Amino acid sequence: MEETKPKTGKYALTYGLILGAISVVFIFMLYSLDMHYQGGPMVMGISLIITIAMIVIGMMQFKKDNNGFMSFGEGLKIGVGIGLIAGIIGIIFNQILAGVIDPEMMNKAMEYQKGMLMETTKMTPEQIDAQMEMGKKFTTPSWQIIFGLIYSIVASLILSLIPALILKKKETIQ
Repeated sequence: MEETKPKTGKYALTYGLILGAISVVFIFMLYSLDMHYQGGPMVMGISLIITIAMIVIGMMQFKKDNNGFMSFGEGLKIGVGIGLIAGIIGIIFNQILAGVIDPEMMNKAMEYQKGMLMETTKMTPEQIDAQMEMGKKFTTPSWQIIFGLIYSIVASLILSLIPALILKKKETIQ
């Protein structure tokens, strides 16, 4: 009797849901510290480490369940799938956060960004205000969803390349 090959979608869904849940907990933690609108290198670094870890764990589990074999393409499918599922969860939660939990979140983010620009650039207050007005056009829920989906797919593709290359092992036909 021939063994059935595991499906990449199952691993993408499972580990994408886990990554999405961890991301929601992380955002809640930032919200409790009133840092959910600030971002910054530390938040981005922690998010990247968590994402890479879940992508690698998902690939390793697939490879283990597939008798130690995983093609580069399967690795990419798993990684991008994990990123897409987690991204959808993050987008939904972000819409709830910005629309229900903290309706002032976008205004706080814009004010924070304005303060950062005043401290770190040589732009005039008028130039900063003009840039903030331009940025407001892209803070609508529809733009947030579009950019969130594109970011999730592109970032997870990039973050999946090296682990998929390292973990790939082709099955040899005898």
